[in-house]
This record gives sequence, C-alpha cells and structure tokens, in this order.
Amino acid sequence: MSETSNTVTPAPSSSGIIADPAPLGLAGFAMTTFILSVINTNIISEKGGGDVVLGLALFYGGIAQLLAGMWEYRRGNTFGATAFSSFGAFWLSYWAIVHWSSGEDAHKTIGLYLFAWFIFTGYMTVAALRTNGAVLAVFALLTVTFLLLAIGAWQNSTSGPAGFTKIGGFVGIVTALAAWYASMAAVANETHKRQMFPTWPR
Repeated sequence: MSETSNTVTPAPSSSGIIADPAPLGLAGFAMTTFILSVINTNIISEKGGGDVVLGLALFYGGIAQLLAGMWEYRRGNTFGATAFSSFGAFWLSYWAIVHWSSGEDAHKTIGLYLFAWFIFTGYMTVAALRTNGAVLAVFALLTVTFLLLAIGAWQNSTSGPAGFTKIGGFVGIVTALAAWYASMAAVANETHKRQMFPTWPR
C-alpha cells in the first residue's frame, strides 16, 4: 500500500540502497485478507479454519506488515508508513480480539470496530489518489469491504455469516487479488528494471 519503488526516493543508508518494503506489506495484507474473506463467504466452513486466519493475522498480516510500515518510515514515505503500520496493527488486534474472546455477544462492538476501520480506510483512499491506480483500487475496494463487514456484524446473525458479511467476503477476495497484483507488479518491475506490469501512476 505504497507508491512503487520508481516513484519513491529512498533515504540514504550505509550501503546506499534501501529495498522497497511495499511488496512485502501488500503480500501480507493480500494473503491474510484472502483467507479470511473466503471464510466470510462461507465457501469454506470447517472447524478450526479460524486458526489458520489467526496464524496469518499474527505473523504475515500483522508482524510482517507492521515491519513494512516501519521501513516505509525509514524511506520517508508517510502514506506507506501510515497504511502498513495501521493495517499491521489491525491484523494484530484482530488476532488479539479472537484469541482472547470471552465468547460473549459483542456484535455491536465488532461492528463499531469495523466501521472505525471503514472511516480510516476511507480517508486513506483520498490520500491514495496521489499514489497509483493499483494501490488506489486496493483502498477503494477495502473501504467497501469494511463497510459491508460492519453492517454484517450489526445484523447479529448466529446461524453463519450474515448476508452483508458474505457480500463483504466476496468484495474482500477481490480486494486481496488487487493487493496481490500491486505486490507482484512492484516486485516484477523492480527485479526486471522495467515496467512488466502497469500500476497506472497518477
């Protein structure tokens, strides 16, 4: 969730080179979002499936993405630092909420939690207008995903994912695919030193 490496000027280091952390952050976000979204659609519903999401949320979506955010600070990229650090913290908080859940009904509060992330993602989407088309698509889709999931949580369904949660799951899958594309494009373009995949700079 950052500008690609050819639009960001790296800060100087002892070696003179700082790798772009954006592809790592995007990949961590994409994979964790994809697995959780598939579960939200109820395409896969099995006992223990949530444990897979928690593992990804802690290590890949959480810690790896948080590290990407810290490295974006080092590069002087305010947008990337804010986005990756925040969404890394989102996945870590998700892990904590589910891991330490008391099992009591908290649908209204979870809905509020998701709606707060909808607000954050919404104004980050405005900032993303100055990045590139690939990143902007991720943020626009994620904004819609959070809103749908918030409404789904407020539906307070106890018989499986609520209707809006399922819809949010499908939009979340598209969001994950968009994030994977942005990650792939950044890695491939940097590795081959030419634009193999367009990101539509703005």
